[in-house]
Amino acid sequence: MNTDLIIVGGGLGGCAAALAACEQGLNVVLTEETEWLGGQVTSQGVPPDEHKWIEEFGSTRRYRNYRNKVRETYLRTMKVNARDEPLNPGNGLVSTICHDPRVTLHVLNVMLLPYVLTNQLTVELNTKITEIKRNGKSIHEITLKNLQSDRNKKMAASYFIDATEAGDFLPLANIEYVAGAEAKSETGESHAVESADPNDIQAFTYVLGMEYREGENHTIPEPEMYSFWREFHPDIWPDKLLSLFAPHPITKEKRQYTLFREKTGFPLWEYRRIFDKNQYETPFVAGDVTLMNWPQNDYFLGNIYDVTEEEKEKHLYQGKQLSLSLLYWLQTEAPRPDGGKGYPGLKLRKDIFDTEDGLAKAPYIRESRRIKAEYTIVEQDVSPDFNKRKTGKKYDDRVGIGSYSIDLHPSMTGRNYVDIPALPFHIPLGALIPRDADNLLAGCKNIGTTHITNGCYRLHPTEWNIGEACGALIGYCSKHNVTPKMVRGDKQLLNQFQEALRKDGFELEWPEEFYTE
Repeated sequence: MNTDLIIVGGGLGGCAAALAACEQGLNVVLTEETEWLGGQVTSQGVPPDEHKWIEEFGSTRRYRNYRNKVRETYLRTMKVNARDEPLNPGNGLVSTICHDPRVTLHVLNVMLLPYVLTNQLTVELNTKITEIKRNGKSIHEITLKNLQSDRNKKMAASYFIDATEAGDFLPLANIEYVAGAEAKSETGESHAVESADPNDIQAFTYVLGMEYREGENHTIPEPEMYSFWREFHPDIWPDKLLSLFAPHPITKEKRQYTLFREKTGFPLWEYRRIFDKNQYETPFVAGDVTLMNWPQNDYFLGNIYDVTEEEKEKHLYQGKQLSLSLLYWLQTEAPRPDGGKGYPGLKLRKDIFDTEDGLAKAPYIRESRRIKAEYTIVEQDVSPDFNKRKTGKKYDDRVGIGSYSIDLHPSMTGRNYVDIPALPFHIPLGALIPRDADNLLAGCKNIGTTHITNGCYRLHPTEWNIGEACGALIGYCSKHNVTPKMVRGDKQLLNQFQEALRKDGFELEWPEEFYTE
């Protein structure tokens, strides 16, 4: 089968790329290893984590359309009573649009539906890439395996986008990439490590959903590894991992958490709450629902890519056991304000992810393999220590904007949090283009960042912008018979492409006041 574009990976970046490419008239194949599109916000269970200006600016038009459709879904299907404007479905603290993963799944399917109905877009779920053939700097054929039927399919395309969660395309295509941390001597970054370490990779997390039903008992069976996790006390932690204490991400001091809101402590329950029962009228008595993606269930005992299959399966299993053990500890042993122990009313909501164990369909991977790109974003580009203006480096080849702090979770090598300021930034086109491939683009968190700058380029609006820019660029290249590297290297072509992006709803600059010294 031949097509214009194959996008491997159906996360936010992959879906955004498909929307942009289809609107340019390309025939597109979108593959996804799980049975859900949406990546970190659906199959991995991480509600949008966004910057403080997101309601007014700082995203593409299509991303804003996606957010609007999430809210519209609740307003159309639920009886919403007293609420703030705009609606935050779960009243979660992490975002103004905390919501159930299934709502984004619905919205993305609706947004892609017009192209599916005309057969312009083919979506291949439960599909994994297994082989890639390249000729020089050109990818020309890939092999896909359906994980349910076990059948293989060979496909060819003019262009490819790697939008997998861990950059799985790169080793198969023998594309140069970086994993883990670069040395300070390589990047000149203040917070880089002295010696490069490919194992210095951020923790991954298995998310689960919980509902609280006061007075009921929903205690799960004791997890197999509970005794291990119950006693586990990492060197970088101020207490046992299964506790209500963790390092403050910035100061590293002992920080107290609470499950629910109390006079002191940070309320974990409200952080990623996706359903606030007080906002809705329902015929069934429902409780609040939250997603468990907390410091206490970050898994940092081993990586799950560039390792043996046996090693990968071991760490996936142990990561799942950690999350289930944390739930069991909360149900049975967590200290309550009244002096008692445990919250047996915590109910594991297996329906949210439609999985037998109740955990997300896939782990939340914070740090991917990263291409060796035409341009690599370094700490100096985004740090207030190196920029006098209110934004980071304003690249000539910018294709979008974003904002988030440099937020690195504990790593597989035992390093603690790195959480430092980053200015509102720009997305350089050069970071999306591999140095050693002509018809491949990086479509999510696998772009040319460092271990450090990955921490601010990995979140939802930025991943969407990256993927959408890839889809738009391939549409432009196909229409004008040029390559991505030609567009970046030719000022006239670049200006023309950037103007097309602006007309299509991309924001390439922050408001004017951001650029005053």
